[in-house]
Amino acid sequence: MVARGYEITNIVEALRVGKALAAGDFDDPAWGRARAAHVARYWSGEDAPQGRRAEARVAWDAGGFTVRFDCRQEEPLVVSEAPRLEQKTLKLWERDVCEIFITPEAGRIRHYYEFEVAPTGEWIDLALMVTEEGRDTDWDFRAGMTAAARVRPDSVTSGLRVPWQAFGRAPRAGERWRCNLFRCVGRDPSRGYLAWQPTHTPEPAFHVPEKFGWIVFK
Repeated sequence: MVARGYEITNIVEALRVGKALAAGDFDDPAWGRARAAHVARYWSGEDAPQGRRAEARVAWDAGGFTVRFDCRQEEPLVVSEAPRLEQKTLKLWERDVCEIFITPEAGRIRHYYEFEVAPTGEWIDLALMVTEEGRDTDWDFRAGMTAAARVRPDSVTSGLRVPWQAFGRAPRAGERWRCNLFRCVGRDPSRGYLAWQPTHTPEPAFHVPEKFGWIVFK
């Protein structure tokens, strides 16, 4: 469905490519064939301003998948002044960041993985399990992910790549996994929490796997 100037769908189509795309391969022509998922609403379902919206595209190959985020940027960046790129950055979500939550287990969606990338190229990878008592996080999870970013005056492009070994297997062509895509941007009290699939929680919250959409490996 197309409304509000962007497409609303619960499916991300991952483009199959023959050559692996690195996290920073932003100029590769293959991205022109990848269909965009619009991260254009707040977690509440309300439209976000044009200047805060993002598009996400996914490509996959025999070795892993790559996610590219193209973000509009009309406000000062909220980033670390001393980024460390050689290791995961805890609490990265407290600054500007783009994220994908994903699980290959469509029937067990409360066990999923979180991957984030910031405009500085900082990153974090986590494995999570949502239980009745709360949320268990494996802070020591190592996916082998890589990340990159490019900042321009009115935009931020960021990318992350995750090898299939992080999940223990690769998808088959046509297979569907569950996922959601997010962007955090700006400072309080007007900080924006954008979600491809809004979670509709009383307060901003992304860890709602029941609201995940689908990623289809074409």
